[in-house]
Amino acid sequence: MLNFDFVLLHVADPVASAGFYSDILGKPVLQSRPGFAMLPLSDAVTLGLWLAADVAPGGGGKPGASEISFDVADVPALEQIYSAWNARGLPILTEPVEMPFGHTFVASDPDGHRIRVVASTRT
Repeated sequence: MLNFDFVLLHVADPVASAGFYSDILGKPVLQSRPGFAMLPLSDAVTLGLWLAADVAPGGGGKPGASEISFDVADVPALEQIYSAWNARGLPILTEPVEMPFGHTFVASDPDGHRIRVVASTRT
């Protein structure tokens, strides 16, 4: 059986990207060096940030083609995060809106990867 435990994004500057994600998520950087950095997304999943120029085999993805998503407890929690990220100047790609899967908004990291926050409407 496969166990999902790692998300890897190709970035221009792993150290800067680790600082960005550590800052907005309030998570510690576990490893940081010029070509690679990582930090926890949850107790079970780690985010890896690999220097795009060093990726082997080379990738052909475009900025914004990747998206990571975070679930929050409710709409007020989502609105609080939205306000904080907007105040920090994160590019907001989608303002808070109701979608079939929940209330959501989308921001962008410095490399154009999408960061979605969702207050799920699980039933």
